[in-house]
Amino acid sequence: MSAPPEGYRLVGEDVAVPSAAVLSAEESGKADPAARLFAKWGLVVRAGRVVDLRVAPGWESRARVGWGAPNTPAATATVHACAPEGGQAQWLAFAGGTWVARAACVPVIVTSNGQDHRVDLGIGVACATTTP
Repeated sequence: MSAPPEGYRLVGEDVAVPSAAVLSAEESGKADPAARLFAKWGLVVRAGRVVDLRVAPGWESRARVGWGAPNTPAATATVHACAPEGGQAQWLAFAGGTWVARAACVPVIVTSNGQDHRVDLGIGVACATTTP
């Protein structure tokens, strides 16, 4: 992609996440109690960047994240976006999403270029407030 798609918001300079107030969550079939429900969404990362995502402290027993193949639910995930060559796209999308024990507003810490950014994601329910 030449830019993050409509319906996405930037987190820092190198990551975009959905801007929807609520991401639909369905039964995942996972045995992990923290991964009972799954909200599928694509993570959009600037080409050539490495991004770390983790559920915020205190949420490790209630939520998981994961992108790419295989996208195993975990409290942390690292995404490596290939460097662009020639006229290739400047942004890459990765399939995955967020798992939760129950519908919640999940705080996720996104680290890119040495900076942390917190984003709240409404998984099955809306967050009281949204972060830019």
